[in-house]
Amino acid sequence: MIVADRKPLTEILTMIEAQEKILIVGCKGCVTVCNTGGLKEVEILASSLGIARKKENRPLTIDTTIIERQCDNEYVEQLRDKVNDYDAVLSMACGVGPQFLSEAYPGQKFYPAVNTTFYGGAVAHGIWEERCAGCGTCIIHDFEGLCPIARCAKSLLHGPCGGSSQTKCEINPDTQCIWDHIVARKMELGKLEDLMKVRELRDWRSARDGGPRQSIREELTQ
Repeated sequence: MIVADRKPLTEILTMIEAQEKILIVGCKGCVTVCNTGGLKEVEILASSLGIARKKENRPLTIDTTIIERQCDNEYVEQLRDKVNDYDAVLSMACGVGPQFLSEAYPGQKFYPAVNTTFYGGAVAHGIWEERCAGCGTCIIHDFEGLCPIARCAKSLLHGPCGGSSQTKCEINPDTQCIWDHIVARKMELGKLEDLMKVRELRDWRSARDGGPRQSIREELTQ
C-alpha cells in the first residue's frame, strides 16, 4: 500500500493562512490503513486547525468529509455539489488525491495535508516499512523474495557492498542490510552460487526515470 505521513500542523496552517472556510477531504484507501487520512485523522486535523486559529483570533470554518478513494474519478465526482462552497480544500489522501481533485475541479484550490513516503506494509503495530520502489520490472524471485532495489540504500544488484557492518547498513545503521538477508537466505537454501551471476545494467526506463507511466488493460477499455 501507499504509506504517507501527515504534514506538520504549522505547515498546514501556513498553507491555509488566508482562508476562512475550508473543507477537509479524507480517503478510505491506503491512508486510512496507515492511520494518516481516514475519518479519525480528518476529525483530529479539523479540531487542531480550529483550535490553532481560534488562538489567533481568526476563526476558521471547517467542514469534513471522506470518500472511498481520491484516485478514482467515480468517487471524486461525489464532491461536485460542495467542493466550490469553500475557499480551499485540504486533501488527506496520498499525492495522487489532490491531483485528481485539481483536475476534476480546476476552479478550486487544493492543498496536500500529507506527505507521500513509500510503498510498504505494516511490520508491527504503528510501524510501516518500505518494500517496493515501483521500478516496473520486478525481479525479487531472483533474490528469494527480497527486493534489493527498494530495500538497499544503494539499490545494488550485486551485493553486499563493502560498507555494511554487523548486518547493518552503512547509510542508516538502524536498518538491517537487505543483502545480509539475501545472502543468508541463499545459504540456507543451498543456492549461494546464484549470486555469482553477473547481471546486466538495470534498464530504468520501466521505472519513474522513464517519465510518467500508464497501465492499460485493453479488455477493460472496450
